[in-house]
Amino acid sequence: MTASSVAARDVMSAPVFAVSPGDTVAHARNLMVRHKISRVLVMDAGKLTGILTKKDIGYHLQQQGAAWRRRPPDQIPVSEYATPVPVVVAPETLLRTIAGIFLTKNIGGLPVVDHGAVTGIVTKTDLMKSALATGITGTVRDVMEDAVTVNRWHSLAHVITLMKERDKKLVVTNNDGTVAGIITETSLAFHDENRRRSGGIYNEEPVRRHENAGFDGGSGSPANVPVTAGDVMTSPVITVAPASPLPYAAGLMQSEQVNNLVVVEDNTLAGIVRRDDIIKEVAK
Repeated sequence: MTASSVAARDVMSAPVFAVSPGDTVAHARNLMVRHKISRVLVMDAGKLTGILTKKDIGYHLQQQGAAWRRRPPDQIPVSEYATPVPVVVAPETLLRTIAGIFLTKNIGGLPVVDHGAVTGIVTKTDLMKSALATGITGTVRDVMEDAVTVNRWHSLAHVITLMKERDKKLVVTNNDGTVAGIITETSLAFHDENRRRSGGIYNEEPVRRHENAGFDGGSGSPANVPVTAGDVMTSPVITVAPASPLPYAAGLMQSEQVNNLVVVEDNTLAGIVRRDDIIKEVAK
């Protein structure tokens, strides 16, 4: 079998993990954590009715308004957050075609349906493990993008707005411009405000937060913001040099179980390389 002839059936994950529309978001999220997956299918009486991803959970949970008005995940049915009528592919759909669907539809997983029955799912992770991804040429410098940055003291509301507007991951910087962490949909989906009381940066007093940020104490200062970028970021980040070969970057993403690598040159932030940047090369 040549790399160009690889199809969905050759790389799909099976069996699939599924929930019912009436199951809680907390149950779905726990399923994702337990099995280290980013999405679950929503099945009703054996019929595929939707798909729920980390991004769906992250954006919805963090946009419920004031903390006292928020419903906990164990009181929210999956049907409220799930995307209905997901895009599907047949078992014989070529992987190069699937790569194109990922990019044009801006999705990360495609259920594989054979004569009306779900037989598996193909995700970007499955694609990255394939010979199509490991056989590409070029360097990180050829495909990397400018990084969208936020200061670690920016509010969570600002972070979510920026992520939705740019549809990008965010690199978090310290006041001196050095890299502090990265914020992805996973960071948002699995952030728990109770962690702020558990230790480390989450135990800082408001005055201390204000002093570190260097703001003037106005209404937009971190002293008045309950959760900041620094609270939800993932740290430390996995970095790569611009001259690194693309297959090396793809392998690093797989081994570290990340979808983004911060590109650093001479200890300076140079950009970011995303899994989608590599998938674009596969789709060509």
